[in-house]
Parts: sequence; structure tokens; C-alpha cells
Amino acid sequence: MTKRLGFLLAYFLGFITLVAKFPATAQASQPSLPKARSRVCAACLRAHEEFLASDALRGRGSGTHDELLAITYVASQLRQYGIAPAGDGGGYVQHVSVVEEVITTPPQLSINVPGDAHPLLWTSGKEFQAVMLAQTDFSGALQHIEAGTNKTAVKRGAIVLLSGDGAQVRSAVPGILTKGAAGVLTAMSAKAEASLATSSPIPESPMHVEGIHLGRPGGLNLLRFSSAAFQSLSQLPEGTTLHFTATSQPRRRETWNALGILRGNDPSAHGAVLLSAHVDHLGVGAAVNGDDIYNGADDDASGTTAVLELARVLGRGPRPRRMVIFALFGSEETGGLGSTYFREHSPVPLKDIAANLEVEMIGRRDPSVRGDTLWLTGWERSNLGPELASHGALLVADPHPGEDFFRRSDNYLLALDGVVAQTISSYGLHGDYHQPSDDLAHLDFPHMDVAITSLIPAIEWLVNSDFRPQWHVGGQP
Repeated sequence: MTKRLGFLLAYFLGFITLVAKFPATAQASQPSLPKARSRVCAACLRAHEEFLASDALRGRGSGTHDELLAITYVASQLRQYGIAPAGDGGGYVQHVSVVEEVITTPPQLSINVPGDAHPLLWTSGKEFQAVMLAQTDFSGALQHIEAGTNKTAVKRGAIVLLSGDGAQVRSAVPGILTKGAAGVLTAMSAKAEASLATSSPIPESPMHVEGIHLGRPGGLNLLRFSSAAFQSLSQLPEGTTLHFTATSQPRRRETWNALGILRGNDPSAHGAVLLSAHVDHLGVGAAVNGDDIYNGADDDASGTTAVLELARVLGRGPRPRRMVIFALFGSEETGGLGSTYFREHSPVPLKDIAANLEVEMIGRRDPSVRGDTLWLTGWERSNLGPELASHGALLVADPHPGEDFFRRSDNYLLALDGVVAQTISSYGLHGDYHQPSDDLAHLDFPHMDVAITSLIPAIEWLVNSDFRPQWHVGGQP
């Protein structure tokens, strides 16, 4: 999941462990396995994970050489499975030019206090910290929202001052950031405020694909304030204008996608099927219990592994009626940069993609659903999920609607352009999310085996059918 939203959740979720809603006997009870069971290569699943999530790849940091190694590995697997290349120059790798806006001085926030001729000027490292930035310059009118009330719609372009219970604030932030707010302002925890004076006032620099300024709509901008500063903000009237600015210098970087195509045998088949996941994770970061490698075994080596297994099964079987595109994206964690580029440089026009299934974090069971069941983000938005479930997929509606997962993965960018694009997951809000402990030792390989097994007959049906999923009324974002 997105790094900027991901680090946000790592801080704001407080490592919530979801309590199982079903007794152990219900968890142990499983539906009968589909006939595809014997075709799943359990050794392949483990082999992919043991490479992608190994310390040797140093967490596959977005836009790093380690990410390129992972992309190259994925490309080699696609070739081995008989999937044709769809990247640059007749190969599998798609090169993406990225611009990083390197912030050089502490950012400032200007507040036009009503009745005051001179704006109030606050500086990062003193009154606030920039936790997450998509832009180095943004402004908007202040809007007060109390978390957990569910009574106030986010005004597009507003800068939202989010107050309320800490847990409710942590849960509300991601949704507000993806519903058109220019930014969100929250209060610091006591621990963060105690370390404010010794923390770097220079935040992480925002990045964008060259020529495309935002990977995701809305400003993924989050500022957190000292208790005194937050109290002052709370007393300002709605509509007060706030302006954030940071001096920066552009620096060229690169990220990569791995793309392959399995061409269909029926020219009359309507629409390609896109199967995708993201390859990158957080790389090397702050040490936790002596471990500084954020392996990302669940997020999202597990999704990459699932897409590779589907490529293996489909590649060795009869050619499907429809074209199948396999896309393994880079730099999802830094704002969906790989998928942003793909959206503009797809092997086929987006209007010719019937459905996109992103696979994100299926490495462990979600205790809020039965057994090895997977869930689909935005289940109620289209007819895709119920159809897949009717053809064997262990798939139900997302049991965590408050987390707004539909908007928090690569599928969302394609959905904005009309593609019926949704994400398959079994993330149960475990405390290893975006931590070094998201490693091989915490994976549930039997769960992955059963879950991917259940997807095979449904995907085989989809790529050989005339079914073209549709958004329900009001379902397309």
C-alpha cells in the first residue's frame, strides 16, 4: 500500500490487532477446494516469497536498485511462463522517469487570521511537522471535521482540521485524504510532540511522474501540530485561508514496471483482463528491535506472487479467448508512480480493458472473515465481485469499509478512467503492516495456497467469457 498513506497508517493506526469475529471451529471449517487445487505450485509460492521478501533485496525500496532487481526477477518469471513481453524495446521492463522535489529548507504554513492585517507564519520543526506531502505548495480554506461523527462531507479543496478521539482520527485520515481535501491537519501524539525539537524539520520530498504532477487525485498532504498550535487552529473560523509552501529543487529519478501479455485467440472477445500487483515496499529504514529492512512479505510480495502464479497457470494452458495483461508496478508506496505511468502508456487503450484485479496483501488470513476467504474492495460498486464468487473464488465484500481501501491501491487510478478496477486482499489490519516484522516468518503459506487456488477457476472463467463487468449507478469514482 502507498508509502505516504502507509507511513500515515503505521503512525495513526497504532498497530491495531483485529480480534477474530468467528470462533475457532468456524475458522477451521473450509469450503471444499476447487478442482484447480492440484495446479497450484506451492513450492513456487514459497520460492517467489523467499526471493522477493529476502534481506538480499533490502525491502525493494521504491525507485531503488533493489526494486529494479525485483522487477527483473518478475520479468524473468513471465518469460519462463510463456507470457509475451509488453515493456520497452521488446522487453518486459517499462522505464518510468520520476521527478523528486527535494525540499531544501523547513516548510512554512501561512495563516490569514481574520481581522489581522499580517498572516501568522508557522515553521516546520516548531509548530508542526509535515508527515506526508504530495506537493511543495498548496492552499485551501479551513474546514473543521470531528472524526467519528460521519455528518460532515469533505469540501473539495479544503484543508481539514481533524479533531476527536485518537483512534477515530487515525481511522478517518486516509478517507479524507482521498476525497478531495487539499490536506489534513491533526494533533501530535504526546510522544511525537516530545521529540519535535530533535526531529528533522525537513520532510520527505514529494515525487511525481515526469510530465504528470499527481499520481492520485487530491492532495495527499498531512501536517501534524503541537497541542498549543492545534488549539489555536481549532479557534479559527471555517473558511480561514491556509497556505503551505516549501522551497525545493527537482532531481531526476527512475522507477520501473514489469509488463507481459498473453494474447487471446478470439478477436471478437470484448475487453482485456488486467491482473496487477505492486513490487516495491519501504526498503531500509529506521531500525525496530535491531531490524532495519522492511521486507514487505505481505505488502506486497504476496500480491506479486499471486499474479505470477496466475501467469504460470494461464501461460501453460490453452490460450484464453481474451487478452490478459500482467502488470507488476513499481513505486506504489510513493504515490502510485508506476501505475500512473501505466495509465498513460498501457499496451492497449484503457477503454479496451474490461476489468482490472489488483492483488494486495493476501499473505495472511483476515480474522474478520471466514477461514481463507479473500475480500474485494468496492464490492458494492460493481457486479465483478459477485460474478467471481459465483465461479469459485473465495471472495466477499471488504469487511473494513471505514479504511477506504478501494482508493488506496493502484486500481483506483484506473477506476477514475472508467476501468472496473478493484483490489483483492485479506489484510486484517495486523500490527506488522509497514514494519520490519512484515517478513517471511509471519506469512501463512497454506492460506495463500487455498486463496490463490480459489481464484484460478474464476479467473479462467473471466478470461474465456463474454462477461464485461459494469459499475453500478454511482459506483464509479
